[in-house]
Amino acid sequence: MPTSLNRRQLLAGAAAVTAAFTTSAVAADITRSFLEITTWRLHNSDEDQPQRVSAYLESALFPALARGGARPVGAFSNLIGPDGPSLFSIAEYTSLAAMQETLTKLAADRDYLAASETLASSPGMPFVTMESSLLHSLAVMPQAMLSTDPVSRKPRLFELRIYESQSAAARVKKVKMFNDAEIGVFERIGMRPVFIGESIIGPRQPNTTYMLSFDSLADREKLWSAFASDPEWKKISAPPELKDAKIVANISNFMLHPLAFSPMK
Repeated sequence: MPTSLNRRQLLAGAAAVTAAFTTSAVAADITRSFLEITTWRLHNSDEDQPQRVSAYLESALFPALARGGARPVGAFSNLIGPDGPSLFSIAEYTSLAAMQETLTKLAADRDYLAASETLASSPGMPFVTMESSLLHSLAVMPQAMLSTDPVSRKPRLFELRIYESQSAAARVKKVKMFNDAEIGVFERIGMRPVFIGESIIGPRQPNTTYMLSFDSLADREKLWSAFASDPEWKKISAPPELKDAKIVANISNFMLHPLAFSPMK
């Protein structure tokens, strides 16, 4: 997540369009956060990119984000999904202004800059590309839910899901489903949502992106089966205008494993 002029320009523009582009109903006492998901695309070679980037995230980026006022949420490796190997890092900001303040602090953080220089100057490429998406959390889950017992149990399996909608109007309907009932169904049957947000910067627009956690792949299969047959889910998804063919054009999902230092695990 090195800083860049392009990202700062995008951030400035996002501040002007966020209110118009996002669609969640917001209560007066709810402060919705912003989540940046960075995908580090790697390749297998003698450069050992997965280990180099993982070490950089652990010893340089995440501590610098915390010093700059952001909240590191998690760091993950791609277990099942396209374009592997890849790593995912997720950071949370209380506002766009707070994100800009963090970027400004990173640009002046000597330890962070030195570590970034070391990453870049080592032999070969440290990574292939890095891609960022910025989410505005939904009112139903305004902040990411971090682990409360990461040391005392086995790391979980995480599923990152991206729901692309046919139009901005279609996404309004899908977001309403999440806010009104769908996240509640996830929680009731034990699917443990981590975060959910509308993408305001990034590919595959318009989309809604969220993360769930499971004890294992077998647990995931069992819980998704329970969700599909849940009476409440069947009721809220029954209206013809809320069928996937009307509001969800495509679904992408990644099965992720937390890195050892990840706050979320």
